[in-house]
Amino acid sequence: MTAETEFTIGAHAYCSDGFCGEVIRIIFDPVAGAVTHLAIEPKHRPENGRLVPIEMAEPVDGAIQLRCTLAEFGRLDPAEDVQIVQDDSDLGGYSTAEAVQGYGDVGSLGVSGSVSSMAGPMWVPHRLRTVTDAVVPVGEAEAGRGDHVYATDGEIGRVHGFLVDPDDHRATHVVLQEGHLWGRKDIAIPMSAVKEVDAGVQLNISKREVEELPPIG
Repeated sequence: MTAETEFTIGAHAYCSDGFCGEVIRIIFDPVAGAVTHLAIEPKHRPENGRLVPIEMAEPVDGAIQLRCTLAEFGRLDPAEDVQIVQDDSDLGGYSTAEAVQGYGDVGSLGVSGSVSSMAGPMWVPHRLRTVTDAVVPVGEAEAGRGDHVYATDGEIGRVHGFLVDPDDHRATHVVLQEGHLWGRKDIAIPMSAVKEVDAGVQLNISKREVEELPPIG
């Protein structure tokens, strides 16, 4: 059997012609039991994140090497859905120009300084904010940075990544991050002990059974 490869959350990713970001999420098909995509995003630029098919990615010395150029990476499906929405939460309940008295010019309305002498109310533009949602293919699940791992009797740590069979991309183990409940190195938990991957990883074994698993690395 071919040696398993480890895909870790937070690993730096490189295209053939340069750095493209880091792994922020690992996408998992619960029916096939396989890792399908890596969500890779440049730091602080979610609009440039992409879903990379697992066939295009290979772990190399703790990093991820992609079989594509930066231009090809940019044409992959977005990893995040970024939208601009209205946000009136900071207007204190006001909806007229008085709400922004002293803010200077507001948009294209020409509101400047005090507006108390204006003959009637003047509606001001809504404030805008950015909302970012993770993109996950239909029927699949994700494990991301900081997601918790739960044994049958409580939380035990956080997800670090997956061990994957390179031949068919089936996940063989979920890796529990170092610094977990027992403070040892990473622990590989067999997928047979994984009940569900959704809003964290739910196990069908107890804390004691996890503690008895050997560390890796």
